[in-house]
Amino acid sequence: MASAYRGRFAPSPTGPLHAGSLVAALASWLDARAHHGTWLVRIEDIDTVRCQAGMGERILAQLAACGMVSDEPVWWQSQRAAAYGTALAQLVSVGLAYPCACSRRAIEVELQVLGQEPERGQTPVYPGTCRPDHGGLDGRTARAWRMDIRPHTELAWNDRRLGAQAQNVEQAVGDFVLKRADGLWAYQLAVVVDDAAQGITDVVRGEDLADNTPRQRVLQTALGLPLLRYLHTPLVLDADGDKLSKNKGAAALVCDTPTQALVALQAAAQALGLPRSDALTVGEALAEWVRAWGAR
Repeated sequence: MASAYRGRFAPSPTGPLHAGSLVAALASWLDARAHHGTWLVRIEDIDTVRCQAGMGERILAQLAACGMVSDEPVWWQSQRAAAYGTALAQLVSVGLAYPCACSRRAIEVELQVLGQEPERGQTPVYPGTCRPDHGGLDGRTARAWRMDIRPHTELAWNDRRLGAQAQNVEQAVGDFVLKRADGLWAYQLAVVVDDAAQGITDVVRGEDLADNTPRQRVLQTALGLPLLRYLHTPLVLDADGDKLSKNKGAAALVCDTPTQALVALQAAAQALGLPRSDALTVGEALAEWVRAWGAR
């Protein structure tokens, strides 16, 4: 592990932290501390449709109550539009991004015609309808911008927990969106641009985000940015065996007192396979878990 380790926790302020998001936050913080690195917080508030006013500040307060404070000023993605525009222009200039006129319904219809309908619950794989060499917009109005992934189709990488990984991005995802039809920047582009700008070397996050890794590595390569190391943590499940999430009404993390914060952290540490701490303070417990994490 490089001595210049830089990690980050990047929550979306669509709701407060819950037990599952605390697991990801704690893992990223412990990994940075165990490697004597820098830990940053970035508020990913580009999806203004879903983000809630004041929620970013609430998340930062929850993290602070649990003993985790960014080592550098917090970044807010809503202030980074110019950087994302520059990255898109770079991709356009080398023929790796193109405008797309397709609506979701139009994609579904085309896949039906092609006999490539996705299975129930799966995201449709974009068939490349608006690629310049497929006819482009053909007089239609552009709605979004997409990444032409064909130069970087087959990807293999190693996850520090999950091991060897591989994906054919064209078959699994297709040309993914860089800028949405509503004018908002897509997560994949924003996260790659910001990770590079902040000098991030290691991404520690929940296992539900593992399938984002190939698309992000495609963009890192296309933009000439460093490839990062990844570690995806176990998910916290609800009573139905599904991932605990804001969308399904996961209860907000309760950490208003030091005792509540310690209880929440004990549960998060247990989910990460760390030993229960007998410490009486948050700081002492975190110090124990840093040692345990580093000894793995």
